[in-house]
Amino acid sequence: MVTMTFDLTAELAATRLLAVIRGTDTAAAIATGTALLAEGVRVVEVALTTPGALDAIAAIQASAPAGSLVGAGTVLTPAAVADVAAAGAQFVVTPAVVDSIPEAVRRGLPVAAGALTPTEAYTAIRMGAAVVKLFPASSGGPAYLKALRDPFPDIPFVAVGGVGLAELPGYFAAGAIAVGVGGPLVGDAASGGDLDALRERARAYLAATS
Repeated sequence: MVTMTFDLTAELAATRLLAVIRGTDTAAAIATGTALLAEGVRVVEVALTTPGALDAIAAIQASAPAGSLVGAGTVLTPAAVADVAAAGAQFVVTPAVVDSIPEAVRRGLPVAAGALTPTEAYTAIRMGAAVVKLFPASSGGPAYLKALRDPFPDIPFVAVGGVGLAELPGYFAAGAIAVGVGGPLVGDAASGGDLDALRERARAYLAATS
């Protein structure tokens, strides 16, 4: 059993930004996470589709500034939950309502569970998810999030998927407690791309979510 001393919902509501690292190179993913945290991003996830993701999670976590959170994304199965917990992940993110949710909850790992429909969102919360990751948010945009929140005002939603800088105000106005951003923020950095450009994008997102 993992004992966490933070509230994922409160942390996301405070920082309003979750950086999603998904790449093709372990070392580049580590460098990306380290650079994002150094710029002031407080919450990052490393997708398990990234080669060497478990090593990347462990390495980023080992050097993370105090108050930062490093999680694992695309966690689909109970076995994957065990793996990411062993690597030091502090929270779990899923792309859908999957078997990893109750297992993570059982282990004490907070979950941001992927959902798109009202039924999925409600089910995810019933399974113990801390927040619902509206994914892909771009399929309906802020208007869809607002409509989804009308019957579920108490569910904390994080909008993820195709969220660029221009879309941030709309999602926050629609009630998202935070946004999760992969490509528009990380770009190709996690596959060996320009870290200086990554830092510039990070500063822009931090300014937009502060």
